[in-house]
Amino acid sequence: MEPEELNQREKAILRSIVQQFILTATPVGSRNITKKYDIGFSPATVRNVMSDLEDSGFINHPHTSAGRIPTDKGYRYYVDSLMDIDKLNTKEKGLIENGLRSIIDEEDELVKVTSRLLSSITRQIACVTYPNLESGILEKIQIISLTSTRILAVISIKSGLVKTITLELETGLKESQLDSVQSLLNEKLSGLSLEEIRNTFKERFSDANEDQKSIIRLFVDSIDKLFKDDFKSERMIVTGAKNIIQQPEFENPENFQSIIELIEDKDVIIHIMEKSSELKKEEVYISIGSENIEKKLKEYSFVSKEYKFGETSGTLGIIGPKRMEYSRIIAIVDYLAKILSEQIKSR
Repeated sequence: MEPEELNQREKAILRSIVQQFILTATPVGSRNITKKYDIGFSPATVRNVMSDLEDSGFINHPHTSAGRIPTDKGYRYYVDSLMDIDKLNTKEKGLIENGLRSIIDEEDELVKVTSRLLSSITRQIACVTYPNLESGILEKIQIISLTSTRILAVISIKSGLVKTITLELETGLKESQLDSVQSLLNEKLSGLSLEEIRNTFKERFSDANEDQKSIIRLFVDSIDKLFKDDFKSERMIVTGAKNIIQQPEFENPENFQSIIELIEDKDVIIHIMEKSSELKKEEVYISIGSENIEKKLKEYSFVSKEYKFGETSGTLGIIGPKRMEYSRIIAIVDYLAKILSEQIKSR
């Protein structure tokens, strides 16, 4: 839907209201705007325009205050039509790049460091999901004999992850059987996603010969253990609660309780992060207040972007008050997703 168009005077005053409210967290009056911003209008003109903006739903005034605050509609118009995206300074870029470079090779640690960096720089709640390895592409399978009845299956994913599983056979096996089955597995499965393998494995090996059948049957019985995404115990890392509760909005006990409940209910956050990744594959996703599909997020804004992990991807984002510094937050999320993808690719 196309945004409702405003004239230049309305745009200038709405921009000033949003920027001043982001800065102070207090309702913005007409005199405040004329003193702080060089917009070239008298307080009376600003009051008239503010009245029109309120009638159109871009701002409202809380209780009996003479000042105005942006509505969700006002924030959305600001983000889409009035805001200039900040450029990160050298210090912020260096902090991000050095923080990610310090990790050797553990994906788990990389996700945790990314979340801590994001919350530290933005002073908001940071959320980073692990890559969705259901779509990870199998590079190769190796089968190593441990004893006459125990084998080690080594599953290598193109993103660089390796998963090892020990399997027990009922009867002894020969080295020639392992070599034969390993060749067959790689011939039929290399290049497929874990999900495809899990869903079609049995059919793909219905023609295995007698020598191969006992090991293939073991793979069929262990299909979830072998090819399900259990590379991690958690689906997402959330950090930064102590940052956000220091903001003025959380002096209200109800708001404080709501953000604690939100942090504890990770399924809500995961749901919106997965949805954002579906909607905005290559771009920064921004959802403001009532635009959020989850009721617990109605008083918050959410900014996220997908990062690449080989053939798969994860999502990083922040949750904060609707009164967030959108221009800076968007720049940070965008840059961090880009650098994280580059760091993973170069490993």
